Amino acid sequence: MSDKQTSRFVIHKHAATHLHYDFRLEMDNVLKSWAIPKEPPTEPGIKRLAVQVEDHELSYIDYQGTIPEGQYGAGKVEIWDNGTYTLIARDPKKLVFTLHGKKLTGDYTLINFRGDKNWLILKNKPNKEK
Repeated sequence: MSDKQTSRFVIHKHAATHLHYDFRLEMDNVLKSWAIPKEPPTEPGIKRLAVQVEDHELSYIDYQGTIPEGQYGAGKVEIWDNGTYTLIARDPKKLVFTLHGKKLTGDYTLINFRGDKNWLILKNKPNKEK
């Protein structure tokens, strides 16, 4: 990828049946989405499970509120972090990107490690050559 494009991201803290974080990247005219059961990594060396879920409409990037009981995902949704990201590399099993958020900044990788919906998200160690 020669042209690095900046797009938006959001992380929703979602108090549904189980508290989790919904990590969403603006990509291909949708929000590519992963559910992260524990708080996203803020330091290198921490890996978190990220389960890929259905894409969401772009309008969902600003959503905060309560999803009513009886609806899918019922519970409180709040923006935990948001900002922009720069895509560094993309293939079907790996995304590398730089987050420019309020809480999360720096280089991150999402790796599909089993060929299913299970991915790992990790913060990369700083590159001393930058």
